[in-house]
Amino acid sequence: MVWGTLQTEAYAAVVLEQVVAFHGIPNDVSAGVAKRMQRQRVLHDGDHHYHVILGEQALYTNIGGPEVMRGQIARLLHDIDLPSLTLGIVPVAARLALFPVAAFGIYGEGDTVNVELVSSDLDITDEGEVALHHKAFDLLSAGASYGQPARGLLRKAQSFWADASPQ
Repeated sequence: MVWGTLQTEAYAAVVLEQVVAFHGIPNDVSAGVAKRMQRQRVLHDGDHHYHVILGEQALYTNIGGPEVMRGQIARLLHDIDLPSLTLGIVPVAARLALFPVAAFGIYGEGDTVNVELVSSDLDITDEGEVALHHKAFDLLSAGASYGQPARGLLRKAQSFWADASPQ
């Protein structure tokens, strides 16, 4: 899945609709999408830098159909050039020094890790655990493509979705 701060409104709406359906919780999708879109301002304020790694599979996992995916890929192609973003894509056939692990983010001064679970998320602050996540991130990012190779993977996915028919 694409990181929430890089999601389009349409992609975010589908993801949040799935969360509502899965958990059987009240439908607050529109408020959630609005909050997610508001949170994206951090990409443009110049005070932060984000290093994001996506598996190439995220570009092909059908979230909402071809139209939603076309918009999402276009968004990634646009955002890849933001000065606040380093976007790496792990090619599907990349040889990795570590198997893909559960989605996580490293926050703050690099001393907090947030892991996304099926039912909630978990903040980890134990120094040893945080160090392992830094190591995992370094190993996964070493297998990622950046710059023009990453753009090539995005364009390949864009072509795939351009040819896909609505389902």
